[in-house]
Amino acid sequence: MDCNKDNNLSRCNCTYEPCSRKGVCCECLAYHLKSRQLPACCFPDDVEKTWDRSFETFAGLVGKGKV
Repeated sequence: MDCNKDNNLSRCNCTYEPCSRKGVCCECLAYHLKSRQLPACCFPDDVEKTWDRSFETFAGLVGKGKV
């Protein structure tokens, strides 16, 4: 299976500039899950900018109906 990196980049809202995984969703997801986090694309832009991508933050957003 070929990676759709160029297409993925158009939807990637990650603000971490030196990230080598931008657009390579399978690597991004594996990296974040290993740290009990979700990737940037799971969060609204204002929350993503805080770089707190924890499961707990995501659950709080779900509870508030923000995602």
